[in-house]
Amino acid sequence: MISKTKEKSSAIALRKKGLSYNEILKLVPVSKSTLSLWLRDVGLAKKQKQRLSEKRRLAQIKAQQACRAKRVKITEEIKSIAKGEVGLLNERELWLIGAALYWAEGSKQKANNVSARVAFSNSDPQMLKLFLEWLRRCCKILPQDIIFSIYLHETATERKSEIQRYWAETTGFPLNQFNKIVWKKNKINTRRKNIGENYYGLLRITVHKSTNLNRKIAGWIEGISKNHL
Repeated sequence: MISKTKEKSSAIALRKKGLSYNEILKLVPVSKSTLSLWLRDVGLAKKQKQRLSEKRRLAQIKAQQACRAKRVKITEEIKSIAKGEVGLLNERELWLIGAALYWAEGSKQKANNVSARVAFSNSDPQMLKLFLEWLRRCCKILPQDIIFSIYLHETATERKSEIQRYWAETTGFPLNQFNKIVWKKNKINTRRKNIGENYYGLLRITVHKSTNLNRKIAGWIEGISKNHL
C-alpha cells in the first residue's frame, strides 16, 4: 500500500501539473479535506491557472446546457399534454376564438371613423392562418375579398421577393395578392430585435366592403364582455 507520504507527494506533483482537486482525487484515494490540507501552499504557474479557469468555464457551460435541455424537455412535455386537451374546435368555439382575436388585434370603428373595414394585423403566421380560417368559416368571406399588406422595415429591402413568397405560402393565397408593401423607416437610436433571416415583417389582412361586418364583430365582442365578464 502506498504510504501517506507518497500519496502526498503524488498529489502535490499532480497539482503542479495543473490538475484540479477532483482530477487528483480520482488518482489519489484520500479525502478532499486531506487533499486541501496538503495542497493549500502549492502555487500554480500562469499556464496551469489558465487551464483550471478554462476547465471551470467549460464545466459551467456544460451545466447550463444540461439545465436548458431539461427545461426544454419539460416545456415540450407540458405543451404536448396541453395540445391534447384542446382537441378539434367546433364552429361555435372557432367563432368565439376569432371574435376574441379581433378584440385583441383587430381594427375597431371609432367615433371619428364609423365606417372602418375589418382589418387584422400580426406577425404570427399561425394566428394569421387561424384568423383567415375564421373569416372563411364563420364570416363567409370569399378569398377575392381579402386584401393583404406587408409592413416591412427598410433593412429588409433586399428580401422583398422572399418575404412576399413566404406570406403567400403561409396563407395559401396567390403571390400576386402580396404586392402591397408599406416600408417603415428605421430609427437610428432604436435597437430592434426583429431583424435577420427570420424577419418577415407584419401582415395586415383587410376585408373588402366589410364595414357592416366590423360593426357585427363589435356586437359579438360586446356580447362576450357583457355576458361573461
